[in-house]
Amino acid sequence: MKNPEFIEHSIFTMCMIQQNDYVLLINRPDDRGFPGYLAPGGKVDFPESLVEGAIREVAEETGLTVSNLIFKGIDEYVNPQKNVRYMVFNYWTNTFQGELLTDPPEGELVWVSINEALNLPMQNWFKERLPLFFEEGTFEVQRVWDGDKDEEVEVKIRKT
Repeated sequence: MKNPEFIEHSIFTMCMIQQNDYVLLINRPDDRGFPGYLAPGGKVDFPESLVEGAIREVAEETGLTVSNLIFKGIDEYVNPQKNVRYMVFNYWTNTFQGELLTDPPEGELVWVSINEALNLPMQNWFKERLPLFFEEGTFEVQRVWDGDKDEEVEVKIRKT
């Protein structure tokens, strides 16, 4: 581990938007990073709040204005070799207004049946997280990354 006095922190949000039995996902192309289907979200800009960041990211990526966000959990990635920790604060809502962007910046916007969503191509970390949005209570996921091996070496999932 590097000097424990300096740890690089980054904060992100993700927002699951539900309409009846469907959720809004982005089909990210390979050239955008994290290809496959995932929910809208991104980095929280300093000094905005977590909820402000989630609302802004959804608007930028989808054109929708979300409200009544319910905190569902946190997913954190820790790399002890590089003293890096980044945290994703996850929200759920079924309250939104506006129209979907016709040319979204992050990829195609698709309303997907909740029952079929896990059959779509997506990052493993999102596939693990997706069902947690629809369970009672909150969750905490901690992923430990080995920077030397360049791979995930441990995952802890706690339901709270």
